[in-house]
Amino acid sequence: MIPKITTFLMFNGEAEEAIKFYTSIFKDSEILTMVKYDEEGPGEPGTVQHSIFKINGEIFMAIDQSNGVDIEMNPAMSLYVTCDNAMEMETLYSELKSGGAILMPKTEIPPTFREFAWVQDKYGVNFQLALPENQ
Repeated sequence: MIPKITTFLMFNGEAEEAIKFYTSIFKDSEILTMVKYDEEGPGEPGTVQHSIFKINGEIFMAIDQSNGVDIEMNPAMSLYVTCDNAMEMETLYSELKSGGAILMPKTEIPPTFREFAWVQDKYGVNFQLALPENQ
């Protein structure tokens, strides 16, 4: 069930919130497993020790870091999403930029993309959204 190479995200206490957000905005998405820390730690009780989830049919894993040192995400690593249509592009763009940042506003990049955008969501995860010319 887990692909040979899987995207793995580490959050600073927001893993559960982020996972629920992603599984709510992408189609064919669900939380497959979520194990949380208890009072014995080493992470804060209630934070995510390990989770496997599916967004848009792809498997991801996530945790909340447990060493007490926040680790920031950066645009050097991003999730590239090919949108099926203009409605999906607009929905994802609107949802993901809310509370986050627009790294590259929606733009046309002929001849390849009818629309393309790069956003960082409120959790610091970076997404490149692409609507191919033929969509």
